[in-house]
Amino acid sequence: YDIYREQAAAGADAGADFIILETFTDVFEMKAAVLAAKENCKLPVFCSVTFQEDGRMLTGTDPMTAVHLLQDMGIDAIGVNCSLGPEQMRPVVREILDHARIPVIVQPNAGLPREEGGKTLYDVNVEEFTNAMRGMIEAGVSIVGGCCGTTPEYIRAIRELIDAGAGGAARRGDVKTCQPSACSATKTVLLDGRARVVGERLNPTGKKRMKQALLENDFNYIEDEGRAQVRAGAEIVMINMGLPEADERALLLGGIRRLEGSLDAPLVIDCMDAETVETAVRACRGKPVVNSVNGEQQRMDEIFPIVKKYGTAVITLLLDEKGIPESVGGRLEILEKVLREAGKYGIQKERIIVDCLTLTVSAQQDACVDTLEAMRIVKERFGLRTTLGVSNISYGLPERGGLNRTFLAMAMLAGLDAPIIDPTNKDYMDTLRCAEVLLGKDRDATDYIAGAADGVRRAAAAKADRPGGDEPKPAKAGEPSQDAARPPAAQTAADGAGLIEIIREGYESRAAAAAEKLRADREPRAVMEEVILPALELVGIDYESGEIFLPQLIKSAETAKNAFEILRVRMRAQGISASKGRVILATVKGDVHDIGKNIVKAIMENYGYEIIDLGKDVPPETVVRAARDGAIRMVGLSALMTTTVVNMEITIALLKEEGGDCVTVVGGAVLNAEYAKKIGADHYCRSAMDAVRVANGIFA
Repeated sequence: YDIYREQAAAGADAGADFIILETFTDVFEMKAAVLAAKENCKLPVFCSVTFQEDGRMLTGTDPMTAVHLLQDMGIDAIGVNCSLGPEQMRPVVREILDHARIPVIVQPNAGLPREEGGKTLYDVNVEEFTNAMRGMIEAGVSIVGGCCGTTPEYIRAIRELIDAGAGGAARRGDVKTCQPSACSATKTVLLDGRARVVGERLNPTGKKRMKQALLENDFNYIEDEGRAQVRAGAEIVMINMGLPEADERALLLGGIRRLEGSLDAPLVIDCMDAETVETAVRACRGKPVVNSVNGEQQRMDEIFPIVKKYGTAVITLLLDEKGIPESVGGRLEILEKVLREAGKYGIQKERIIVDCLTLTVSAQQDACVDTLEAMRIVKERFGLRTTLGVSNISYGLPERGGLNRTFLAMAMLAGLDAPIIDPTNKDYMDTLRCAEVLLGKDRDATDYIAGAADGVRRAAAAKADRPGGDEPKPAKAGEPSQDAARPPAAQTAADGAGLIEIIREGYESRAAAAAEKLRADREPRAVMEEVILPALELVGIDYESGEIFLPQLIKSAETAKNAFEILRVRMRAQGISASKGRVILATVKGDVHDIGKNIVKAIMENYGYEIIDLGKDVPPETVVRAARDGAIRMVGLSALMTTTVVNMEITIALLKEEGGDCVTVVGGAVLNAEYAKKIGADHYCRSAMDAVRVANGIFA
């Protein structure tokens, strides 16, 4: 943030017309840059991110999520540049156009690089590039240009294309229907008419074990509860850390970090203190929902600036300074007031999610009917999305489960979009799936059938994930059970399967204890080879298949590292080397981009390799000297820019002449297997897992 703030201020002072933030590979970094620009100058802000061939950013963000996370922060254009040629970029651009309500930018590379006669050339010529751009302009792209490999000739051709009238119907931020959305860094959940379950369990109210976890800073429990809810069917997870005797802000930030490192589900920030709400929303890698605002003027004055600034959806409660109105009409008057106030901030009314309030029927017999009627009118008259905390309806009555299930079904008929429930309660989820079929929302009963087939597995997973603490207690009929016994896989990690699961799930704080348990009756080398490395191999498979993304891969690697450290201590004491081999990694001379190299380093270290990291902008002579003096068998070289690949080729040639018997491995965004072969590399690695496989072959 500080670095981008400095640049934004300097650019504005120097007379820049606008700020463009481009070639970003991490959406959280882009969020920081947007805030730095908008908080420190008044210039328009354009955002352009970079996607890989799998259609995701380096850290796993898909195009829809990038758009929904950024555009409501008040940026002026959004798009994509670099990494891909125009043809490879088409699917990404289509998805961006589907969701963007602001102008869209496209700046492709001139295809993929190749070498001819010692020069780096690209495989898309000016005519091919222009034809591809014509289609994108006609589809609605508003701002076009070129990135790597393009020249003034390419840009001139696009200019002539536009001057000739191409894209006359191109959108300039045309108006689209806005739907409330919540985003993690890798997933967007739209409130689009289907029921989207909000998990309610991360709330200390009435939960003894949750209170204990907060007082003890037990974030393992928080992580487990989040996992259990998502595995049981929650698409969004609400987090409330409010205890009078605890530091709510610190707990909320800690909980967000753990949940975002473990789940792909977006969050709802449930907090009454406005400053803490902003701190939490700012800290989220994604875009959470804010819970909540209401008709109180002070609350609207506090919350709406946060909602506007960060582009979030917000839940509004239909109450004000006078409390909850007795009549349905009174509740709707509050909603109208809230919408008027939101409009003053430029917040689209569609970002308002309405909670018509669930009151207990044991105290107010007509409460259920009033809530359902208010919800029906909210849907019909205002066209807004709705949410409810379902279980409040039965408070103080026996056999609450039946009442809750029935009310849930009735609320679905009245138009409930985001039920706030305990998703680990199978009865609730079954009721929800049935209602979706009967209301015609689950077409062909697809989700119902899948849920029925998956029910046993999900229930078992949710039960396994329930955090430790209190002994299970019998539940009342239809109600969720009390917090169950032990955490997933960690259950003292009595066998290798436990540690494997810990590594796969990224339970960093549990790995050391699990490894300590295993080494009591196994040799450290056996634990490494029979448990840790197979676990990492499974993680690698999940990563390459797209089931997990880079943050989860790194988290699992760090988890394995914690286990490795326990084993290394024992091995050193026995005089045994814990290293599978020594590997040099370096970003070549002239190139200061080392994120790829650092990722490879993190993964390889956790496969047992000793990494000698020479850093970035490394001269060929430095690499050769380190390889020769250390008798190194594998050297990994990285380059991101086409202009520095020539230094990679020089380094490889020098290594073959003077570096001894070492194998050269190369990688980077501008490389491919054919190009790597032409510059003399022994191996091309597209990913960190490729580098591990090559190393395993070299050091076998």
